[in-house]
Amino acid sequence: MIRVAAVVFRDGEGCVLTVRKRGTERFMLPGGKPEVGEEFIDTAAREVDEELGLDVTPDDLDVLGRFSSDAANEPGHALESHVFTYRGVLTQVPAVAAEIDELRWFTEAELRTPPPGVLLAPMLQFNAVPAIFD
Repeated sequence: MIRVAAVVFRDGEGCVLTVRKRGTERFMLPGGKPEVGEEFIDTAAREVDEELGLDVTPDDLDVLGRFSSDAANEPGHALESHVFTYRGVLTQVPAVAAEIDELRWFTEAELRTPPPGVLLAPMLQFNAVPAIFD
């Protein structure tokens, strides 16, 4: 079982920030794996700083939920995701860093029905999107 923490960021129009890691095809929420002994909320804050240069503290985050799904980039592995939402609207400008190859903002409609050729991570598509919008 792979365990990760991820963060939902929204802009002023309600779009959701996603990332695509280097060498992969699927867009997912920014985040990553915890270090030994690290709490998931601390992992979330650390990872978005490393991946996108966003200055976020655990106090800026609310729990969205804990979800189980197939891992997007590691076939045959299950994923347990601890997902947080950034409190408020993101005003910082994210920048691609670390293992991130691309970032992209999606509307609710695009997340519910991805544009042709766009692949979403299973956790984002089947767990986070309903939790964010329903």
